Amino acid sequence: MTTFHPPLEAMQALAQMPPQHLNLMGYVDRSEVNGPGTRAVVWVQGCLRACPGCFNPASWSFEPNQIVAVDDLVTRITSDADNTGVTFSGGEPFWQAPALAAVARQVKAQGLTVMSFTGFTLERLQAPTAPAGAQALLAQLDILVDGPYVEALAIHEPTSLVSSKNQRVHVFNPALQDQMTWASDQIEVHILKDGSRIVTGYQGHLHLPQDG
Repeated sequence: MTTFHPPLEAMQALAQMPPQHLNLMGYVDRSEVNGPGTRAVVWVQGCLRACPGCFNPASWSFEPNQIVAVDDLVTRITSDADNTGVTFSGGEPFWQAPALAAVARQVKAQGLTVMSFTGFTLERLQAPTAPAGAQALLAQLDILVDGPYVEALAIHEPTSLVSSKNQRVHVFNPALQDQMTWASDQIEVHILKDGSRIVTGYQGHLHLPQDG
């Protein structure tokens, strides 16, 4: 069996990425609705699923958006002392697994925890057909929330950790087992220095910074 590859257009966009760089959709510090504690959130650019009701449809394209070096992203995450961890979302993080694994290794070395959302199932990510680098990223994760968002299975409960009933929370780090208390049925508004806003969390959509 061979590694599964996305369509040609997406493959070309991924191949054009400089080594040790990521194509991001957005970023915030100090989020409390994207995992346990207070977390940096990294939204990657690029997803093939086009799920109905997707929170971040602007993340589907693989075209270059914010190209960021791994080391620069690590510095940004760790420079805010309030961040106890980082969460990868998207988009589909596992299409950029090698670079995210490099980010994860560096932030974990500085005491942060690492979590990721994915539209893949854990079993698919563990299979030989997984995207390149999937095993390396999985090895760094403390928590994984897997499965695509299914609008017909949406959950509207303030105590749910997932957005639709098919999704699962895998806790690989036992030290976090008693910290599964974030509420998916919440939104969070981040006001940036330029006055633009990012709205994140379940029932929220990630809005890219805009002028005005």
